[in-house]
Amino acid sequence: MFHPVSESEVSSALIQSFYPELLEDTQSDVVIVGGGPSGLMAGRELAQEGCKVVIVERNNYLGGGFWVGGYFMNRIAISAPAHKILQDLGVPLKEVRPGLYTALAPSACSKLISACCDSGVKFLSLTLLEDVILKEGRVGGVVVNWSPIEYLPREVACLDPIPLESKVVIDATGHDACVAEKLEQRGLVHLEGEGALWITRSEDLVVEKTSEIYPGLIVCGMTVAQVFGLPRMGPIFGGMLLSGKRAGEIATEILREKS
Repeated sequence: MFHPVSESEVSSALIQSFYPELLEDTQSDVVIVGGGPSGLMAGRELAQEGCKVVIVERNNYLGGGFWVGGYFMNRIAISAPAHKILQDLGVPLKEVRPGLYTALAPSACSKLISACCDSGVKFLSLTLLEDVILKEGRVGGVVVNWSPIEYLPREVACLDPIPLESKVVIDATGHDACVAEKLEQRGLVHLEGEGALWITRSEDLVVEKTSEIYPGLIVCGMTVAQVFGLPRMGPIFGGMLLSGKRAGEIATEILREKS
């Protein structure tokens, strides 16, 4: 039989678990905006280096398109050498032709999320980016709110956001480039806009162009394509994973320089 618990005990347990962590999340080494494959990969890379990482995700689930793959066929395609990342995570792969693999999307996504959790990454789901913190010419964190307020009438959605300070911010919001767009609105960066689909070209360039585009702000994944005017990537995820890994490496280098 189950151990007897009261309804209030369940509520209290959840509250006591969540809010102390939220208090800790107000300051971190890195805030990653976007919990898709590139954001998750960056988070795992950083957490394994001992960094305090918070991933902010506007949906009530993590993984983005990584869950469903292409055309809702729940399979993902991945090309060498990025397939080694999934092998390390224990994801079964099928080589359909030399250098090109497929995997079950839920398996790949769930194992990457689990690896992030095991590494110590913290998550704030249903959390919307409203703005960035800018201090002395550097991004110093993000301003967030509950995502559901987007769907409330303006008259009842007057809910002030809260700031989360960090030493580095990573924009992993994909095609929307939400964080970079906040800087563009202030004339601090310029977004070239994404080009038409060209898989191999996109994968190579997205990884190559993953970088710090403004002091304190790194872009990865399809955000890179939106910022630099690169081709779309299509239903393949190797470039996303390697871009996230590279973003984590860049953030680690920045943190070491600041310490």
